[in-house]
Amino acid sequence: MSADRRGRAARGRSPGQPAILVTDAARGSAIAFIRSLGRRGWRVIAADSDPRSPGFRSLYAAERLIYPHPPTAPREFVSVLWEAARDRGIDLVIPITDAAILPLSAARHRFEGICKLALPEPGALEAVTNKLETLALAERLQVPVPRTRLVHTADEAREQWRDLGWPVVLKPQASRLYRDQSAVEAFTVCYAQSERQLREEMLRFEGRCPVLLQEYCRGIGHGLELLMYQGRPLAAFQHKRLREIPINGGASALRESVPLDPVLSDYGVQLLEAIRWTGLAMVEFKLGVDGPKLMEINGRVWGSLPLAVRSGMDFPARLADLYLNGPPGSEVAADTAYVSGVRVRNLELDLIWIAQVLYGKPRYPFLAMPGRHRAAAALLGLLNPASRFDILSLEDPQPGGAELLQIITKFHRKLSARGPAPRCAPPPGDRPRAARPRPQGVPLQ
Repeated sequence: MSADRRGRAARGRSPGQPAILVTDAARGSAIAFIRSLGRRGWRVIAADSDPRSPGFRSLYAAERLIYPHPPTAPREFVSVLWEAARDRGIDLVIPITDAAILPLSAARHRFEGICKLALPEPGALEAVTNKLETLALAERLQVPVPRTRLVHTADEAREQWRDLGWPVVLKPQASRLYRDQSAVEAFTVCYAQSERQLREEMLRFEGRCPVLLQEYCRGIGHGLELLMYQGRPLAAFQHKRLREIPINGGASALRESVPLDPVLSDYGVQLLEAIRWTGLAMVEFKLGVDGPKLMEINGRVWGSLPLAVRSGMDFPARLADLYLNGPPGSEVAADTAYVSGVRVRNLELDLIWIAQVLYGKPRYPFLAMPGRHRAAAALLGLLNPASRFDILSLEDPQPGGAELLQIITKFHRKLSARGPAPRCAPPPGDRPRAARPRPQGVPLQ
C-alpha cells in the first residue's frame, strides 16, 4: 500500500478519538491490535525496536515509534515510551510481550497523570509470572496440576526426578526475569529422559533461575482466554492447538476455536478471580486421559490472539475500551459469543512444523513424530484460498508482504548456517531478538 493511501487512512481518523500505542508491532498479536483499534477510528501508534517491523506497514498504523531493544535496554525503552506519551498525547499504552511488560510495570508510577498502561496490578502480575506461585494458587483452589518439585541445582534434580518418571519437564520458575532493571533475561522449557541429560539441562539454569521439575503430561493443549476486571469475567474464548512448535509442546502453529468447556472455564475464572486480575490472560491446560492439567497462566497478550479476533471475539477493542472508559455494569454478563471451528495459522511456525515433520527425525525420541502425509497435507493447506493467517490479509496486505520477506530471509540463513541448533532454543515466535545498536529514541513519524 502506498504511503499516500496510508496517509489518507490516518487523516481519516475522527478528531478527539483516543491515541493508543501498541508495542512489539512485528508480532501477529500486535498487528491484530493495530488493525482492530484502527478499524474503530482510533489513532494507533505502532511501536517496535525493529525499523523493519511488519506492523509499521499496516494501513491502520497512523504513526510509528522506534524504541530501544527492551531485553537489553529496558530503562531506555521506558524513557522513550514516557517521552512519546508526554509529547504526543497518548492515552493508553498496550504492551504485548513480557519484555515490554516487566520494565513498564516496574516504572508504572512514571506514567501516572500522563497516560494509562494496560497492565494488571503488581501482585497479580507476580502471581502469574512466578510459576511456583501459580501452582500454589491452583492447589489451593483444587485445580489439577502436574506433579512438581522445585530444584535449584543439578544434584537436587537427580534426587527429585524418581517419583516423576521419564521424561521430565524442566520449567523455569519464571520465563522472564527483570534483573536490577538492567536487562530482561529469557528462559525456556526443556525436557530430559535420562540422568545424564537431566544434569546437562539443569546446568543451563543453575545459578541463574530455579526450576520446576514436572511430570510430562500427554494430551491436547487448550487455551482459555479471558478479559477480566478485578476478577470479574467480561469476555471468554477457547481454542485448541492442532500443531505446535516444538512438536512436543510450545507456540501454536495452527489452532482452532472451540466451544467453551465448562470445567476449564470454571477453573480459569477461579484462578483469575482469586488474584483480582484485570486485563487479558490465557489459562493453558493439557487435556489428556486423566482429565485437564493446568500448564500455566499467560498474563500477557497471547500469540494466537488473531484467531479470537477472526472468530468474532474482538479482545483488542474490548481491552482498550476497558482501560479508557471503564468496565460495563455488574449486571452485564460475560460475552461468550464467537464462532467455533475457525482455524488460523502462524505462517512461519507452520512452515517450520512442516519442515520438521518432512525431515522425520524427532527432537525428543519419546515423542511420536506425525506422518509425512500430514506435512504434505499441511503444505497443500497453505495454498487453499480459504486459509487464514495471523498476519497475511487481503484487507491490509503490506504487513503480510513484510512477513513473507522476513520468513524467506530466515530460512535462507538457516540453510546457510553451519553447526547444530541449540538444544534448548526457544520457539521462533518467542525467541529474543539479537542485540542491536540502541537508539536513543526515534521520534514518531
